[in-house]
Amino acid sequence: MTADPAPDVDPAPARRIAITRDDLLDAALRLIGPHRSVSSLSLREVAREAGIAPNSFYRHFRDIDELKVALIDRAGQSLRTIIREARLRANVPRGVVRASVETFMSQLRADDRLLHVLMREGTVGSDAFKQAVDRELRFFEEELQADLVRLAALQNAPLAQPGLVARAITRLVFAMGASALDLPPDRDARLVDEISAMVQMIILGARAAAASAADPVGTRASKG
Repeated sequence: MTADPAPDVDPAPARRIAITRDDLLDAALRLIGPHRSVSSLSLREVAREAGIAPNSFYRHFRDIDELKVALIDRAGQSLRTIIREARLRANVPRGVVRASVETFMSQLRADDRLLHVLMREGTVGSDAFKQAVDRELRFFEEELQADLVRLAALQNAPLAQPGLVARAITRLVFAMGASALDLPPDRDARLVDEISAMVQMIILGARAAAASAADPVGTRASKG
């Protein structure tokens, strides 16, 4: 009597011999999305997705938290590049504002997992992750401040405290973006209009403050 053939068994996933730091970041990125936070990832899960043994993970990262912070850093770098290119295509403040906001919302709806990392970890992540997001936002603020100063000089319309203006705009856009994740896409056009208007109000207020400082009340009264 012959023995029954062994049942078919799915082979274990082939493990990769060599892997890079970027490969691990890519694996982590594939596991997250709009409704899953970086905070929920485990080391074993990322290693399995990357096709390596868990011990191999430590050749590139000290622990899973270090990988998560690196993922936040990559998210910030990617989005800064995209928005910087949008700003450079515009030549006037209104165009810069609109182009930046539209690009931001477009990325938000394009299932951009890197952007979702920034949105979620800034509000629900651990203190370490929130600090990493805050660091990325400061990079956005520095680049935006440089653009605002450049455009203000071109328009001969100085801004009061451009650093604070850039901070107010950046924090506003990201806060509104985090809220937009839970809204239907058909609200996007209205949201872009609202955010753009809010940003313009911040800029106009900063211009008015700069004009007031340059022309004190006493000076204006003496001219009358």
